[in-house]
Amino acid sequence: MPKRDHILVGLDIGTTKICAIVAEIADAGGLNIIGVGSSPSRGLRKGVVVDIESTVESIKKAVEEAELLAGVQINSVYTGIAGSHISAENCKGVVALKRAEVTREDIQRAIESARTLAVIPHERRILHVLPREFMVDGQEGVREPLGLSGNRLEVNVHVITGAVTSAQNIVKCVNRAGLDVVDIILQPLASSEAVLSQEERDLGVVMVDLGGGTTDLAIFLDGSIRHSAVLPIGGQNLTKDLAFGLLTSQTEAEKIKTQYGVARTELITGHQIVDVPSVGDRPARIFSRRDVAEILEPRVDEMFELVRREITRAGYEGILGAGVVITGGTSLLEGMPDTAEKVLNLPARRGMPSGVGALRDQVSHPSHSTGVGLLLHARRHVDELETAGLRNGGTWARMFGWTKKVLEVF
Repeated sequence: MPKRDHILVGLDIGTTKICAIVAEIADAGGLNIIGVGSSPSRGLRKGVVVDIESTVESIKKAVEEAELLAGVQINSVYTGIAGSHISAENCKGVVALKRAEVTREDIQRAIESARTLAVIPHERRILHVLPREFMVDGQEGVREPLGLSGNRLEVNVHVITGAVTSAQNIVKCVNRAGLDVVDIILQPLASSEAVLSQEERDLGVVMVDLGGGTTDLAIFLDGSIRHSAVLPIGGQNLTKDLAFGLLTSQTEAEKIKTQYGVARTELITGHQIVDVPSVGDRPARIFSRRDVAEILEPRVDEMFELVRREITRAGYEGILGAGVVITGGTSLLEGMPDTAEKVLNLPARRGMPSGVGALRDQVSHPSHSTGVGLLLHARRHVDELETAGLRNGGTWARMFGWTKKVLEVF
């Protein structure tokens, strides 16, 4: 049985499903998937917890299934956060070097200087402070300043914030399920870890995670993150449109979307019939697959139009050489890459999570991108977290004391 200290768990708390993925740290330092568990999500709306008890029960079911397959007891998890309450801003920090060359302490002081300049309302807290680029004595475009000679270090950072109450509710749900939260990561950042290559990050790419309740995006250029956003639209909107247009229940509409859904009517060939159960005792209705596509196409266009506007608003239109990578469960709808290319005017591909071994076939699915990304994030920072005393500690100190507030309140 794997040792507890060698186990990492990513808990993806989504609007439509909750997934727990267990990984073992291999001798070579990589990650091997040893367990996966999932459960329908009953207590979230557009990425935000609206029903504590339902969310707790869904978490328990997913974790129990993962424990059974992995043969381990899960005590702590890395989880994600999303929702329309997420916002971001870019800030700059500057410090004078204490020595003739840049040290790690100088880098941390510069980042902290930028963080303190961010205007954060009291009801919000910082999730991530991500360096975009460094400048040493005015020299721009420095990715790694450590060891460079100079007198002055500047840094541009991407500061991501979230509502305190939304994060508190996530922590509360996980704690009530009997688990500790080691760290919370913005979901689009986690997904990016799993589906983007370094070449795409360097050339310029927008990662679009099409989830059930939200559409998350992250823009990378020159190897670092430049912009992030969470849009309040997702696969559930497609399901609701189908339910209304086909006069059926949302449960049946979801099945029809998965089995017959197409994002573009021009991709329909032939005349395929779809039997649609009615609500109550009414007889079933017959529609064509083209009818289904005609309902879905306008909403899919709207989703990518919102993404296009966000790219334009952030100032990155026309400079993303690697195009767009779409992922998430909703990205599996037939024709989604075609729509992305048409609306965004960018080359598009569907991103599958990678970077893990062993039972990777069980997680090589766009709907697992966030879960796998949480594990990759955890592995990349595990040494830092252990040094800070956070690993399996349940204190979430890196989140500037949010968990302390949660424990005091609840």
